[in-house]
Amino acid sequence: MPLRYTLENEKGISRKEKFALRIVAQIWFLSCLPFKNTPPSTFSFFISPILSSPHGLSHFRFLLSYFETMLGRLLWVDDEIDLLKAHIIFLKNKDYEVTTCSNGTDALDICREQPFDLILLDENMPGLSGLETLARIKDILPNVPVVMVTKNETEDIMNQAIGAKIADYLIKPVNPNQILLALKKNIHRKELENEAAETSYRQEFSRIGMQISDNLSAEEWKELYRKLVHWELELAPTDGAMSEMLSMQKQEANAAFAKFIRKHYEDWIAHPEERPLISPDIFRNAVFPRLRNGRKVMLLVLDNLRYDQWRIISQDLADDFDMEEELYFSILPTATQYARNAIFSGLMPLQIRERYPHLWVDEEEDEGKNLNEEELIRTHLERLRRKELFTYTKLNDSVAADKFLSQVRSMPLAPLSVMVINFIDILSHARTESRMVRELASSEAAYRSITRSWFQHSSMKELFKWLASLDYDIIITTDHGSIRTDEAIRVVGDKNVNTNLRYKLGKNLSYNPKEVYEVKDPKRLGLPAPNLSTTYIFATGSRFFAYPNNFNHYVQYYKNTFQHGGVSLEEMLVPLVTLRAKNR
Repeated sequence: MPLRYTLENEKGISRKEKFALRIVAQIWFLSCLPFKNTPPSTFSFFISPILSSPHGLSHFRFLLSYFETMLGRLLWVDDEIDLLKAHIIFLKNKDYEVTTCSNGTDALDICREQPFDLILLDENMPGLSGLETLARIKDILPNVPVVMVTKNETEDIMNQAIGAKIADYLIKPVNPNQILLALKKNIHRKELENEAAETSYRQEFSRIGMQISDNLSAEEWKELYRKLVHWELELAPTDGAMSEMLSMQKQEANAAFAKFIRKHYEDWIAHPEERPLISPDIFRNAVFPRLRNGRKVMLLVLDNLRYDQWRIISQDLADDFDMEEELYFSILPTATQYARNAIFSGLMPLQIRERYPHLWVDEEEDEGKNLNEEELIRTHLERLRRKELFTYTKLNDSVAADKFLSQVRSMPLAPLSVMVINFIDILSHARTESRMVRELASSEAAYRSITRSWFQHSSMKELFKWLASLDYDIIITTDHGSIRTDEAIRVVGDKNVNTNLRYKLGKNLSYNPKEVYEVKDPKRLGLPAPNLSTTYIFATGSRFFAYPNNFNHYVQYYKNTFQHGGVSLEEMLVPLVTLRAKNR
């Protein structure tokens, strides 16, 4: 009767280490029971006592070195296994350990006794069929890939096998290279992909570095940022030296990007006809042309959506929609009050304040800064003499989204529907304030993962399924992105200075001008100035502002949080995507 073991501390232990420890533990345990004929069927053990023994440590090292030489442990189940000796020898010569058996019952017993990296399973066997064996193997080893090997090419058998979540399907007679390909694909895929990604980025590293040092145009900065995000997503699973190199390269890129913004941003505001696409241009360039062509438009503004987050979400939309993707520049400050109001009004913040003073709320006022968005859209349409009916909806949580979906299905939509979805921004702020959320989103990759999880398991997925059934052009965008901050810089201001960590405005600011993007004449950037001596300062790169009072506490609290308002690729270069349902 085989012994069963329970590892009481598995954290940080690899699969091969676990298997080596199990064998060593068996030897260790049996050696401690010289007077008992039958050991118990189950026992628990700690790792440290075994490894503290010289014999236990030597056994463990020997077994681990053996397992490290193996590319994988295979179980091959076939009622004609004797005819497959040449294939098995081929695999053993490729450093795979192959265990064989001729029926499903024996295969189940073997699976209960030892782990495998992959199982090759014949579909047509006497006794338990391949499909029956497959179902039971999934109960014992649910995470082990199973490759079905069969002479049967009928569609029904294939459907059943695929429905049972087989990893691959091979038709007899199989040649050794087919099997080897299946092993590479199902056992070594991740390490091969990671190795290829690291190699490719290593080759690309110097070219990206040369691009950063060039005098790039706005379009070239967009292309460079796309490339950096691409490599960030590719290297995320590796978590190795290349990821650290990429992080350093992003810092270098952000430093160069801040210089680019200092040099060109003011000209963009002064000469709108020559600038790249920025926040006030979204309706004019993306929404109105489609309305003129007779299309209905749904504009979804996902507050605080970064480009890398969009890339992750887009994977769940690819089956239902064709996508046209571009980037645009969010205005400064990259904060909701400024950037989103600019989108809806088609105006810079200073223009909103001058033309519609009742719709603009200054920083020092207690009133909510984004309570007039629907009215700003209305003034935008009226100013351009557009007659389209529109609806405006703001969703702050899943309850509001569920309520919206239940209502909207029973009533016709307007030619222009605008929807603001605040979840990602709420998540960003919750990560700052909640230790638990900070743990859940401890890294950039984890932050993206939570965003995707929200999309998959909230009403958003259902919303897009419903939108796919409508003949609408769906435009997804955001007002700004965010950046993970890690360097505090000191700033001093009076009690009227705003609390944002990435930008400040006031008349009595004290700071090091070399550490910030300083704007002494806000009008030149299209920004309102509550006082004649108002100065704006923007944090660049991954810096954030901290007050000298209780400085260390302040730094500890806000370091490694996601913030927005300043100058960085992550905050300013944000997605503008048009979706159209497939087959329409």
